[in-house]
Amino acid sequence: MSLLLATRPTIIDRVVPRSLAVDVALVVSGTALTAVAAQLAIPTSPVPFTFQTLAVLLVGATLGSTRGALSMALYAVLGAIGLPIFSDASHGVSVLFGATGGFIFGFIVAAALVGYLAEKNWSSNALKMFASYAAGSVVIYAVGIPVLAAVAFGGDLASTTGFMVPFMVWDVVKAVAAGALLPSAWALVKKIKG
Repeated sequence: MSLLLATRPTIIDRVVPRSLAVDVALVVSGTALTAVAAQLAIPTSPVPFTFQTLAVLLVGATLGSTRGALSMALYAVLGAIGLPIFSDASHGVSVLFGATGGFIFGFIVAAALVGYLAEKNWSSNALKMFASYAAGSVVIYAVGIPVLAAVAFGGDLASTTGFMVPFMVWDVVKAVAAGALLPSAWALVKKIKG
């Protein structure tokens, strides 16, 4: 039995056998990668610049929609119950309902979307991969910015969006880098596995 519901496998399915135990290990690994990426931060207030979004998008593209979303949901749950895995080693339910909580909820949806597109074979093409990462980033911001505006900017969406522009620029850079990374990994896997 497997958590993978897609008819088209993702890159990880070409590398490791499909089973429930493998799926659980992959979900936990995606959570761990995101937790580590959250600690790689450049402090800014009220939202730090981290590598979380890159991890979220890579997890979705690598694991697919179901496992990617479950990985991000596990990340949210573990952080909420007290593991210091959110940015700056923060944790607790207050983070989920604080300034950055919308972004964390957006991670779940973004991983599912990018994973779905990967299952449709978008991850083996650099342009499609870039587009899927851009779409995933839009989802993260679409969920995160309104929450950030409500909590930290008195509901001012325009000011909040303006504040987030530098983050968006870096996310474009990350999307370009990731857009090249996964198709290159696909080419390597195809060369090795045939």
